[in-house]
Amino acid sequence: MYKIKVNTSHQFEVTTKDTEALDAIESTTNNFHVLQNNKSVKATILSSDFNTKSYTIKVNNNTYNVNINDALDQQIEALGFEIGASKKVNNIKAPMPGLILEINIKVGDEVKEGDNLLILEAMKMENVLTSPREGVIKSVKVNQGETVDKNSLLIEFE
Repeated sequence: MYKIKVNTSHQFEVTTKDTEALDAIESTTNNFHVLQNNKSVKATILSSDFNTKSYTIKVNNNTYNVNINDALDQQIEALGFEIGASKKVNNIKAPMPGLILEINIKVGDEVKEGDNLLILEAMKMENVLTSPREGVIKSVKVNQGETVDKNSLLIEFE
């Protein structure tokens, strides 16, 4: 079960079955043709941030800010915990299975919070994984063109 919030005002619940039934075809990178209730819809992913699970999506010339919370996010929220700035992230793992399309860093690079680290293609979407903090890259555990499983170690920080 996913909880989806659109423009911080509308909230929807979507099941895995709902996502599997979605009739969407990627026409070009980040551009999709969707059929819903026998109506054609054009959708474009303008930006995505996996750390905050937020996306900016343009649907038929209207732009929406979308946040997606999975079961773990919902449990954390129910317990009253938030992922705070004080949490120090020492490694980045694959949020889902996919293909490493591009690696933008190398060992020893200094990165700032928000810097693009790599691009992971999953479910016909290119997902830019950004740095959750400032730091130095200790190791890069994947290569471009490699397929990874969910929770595979991708990058370690010093």
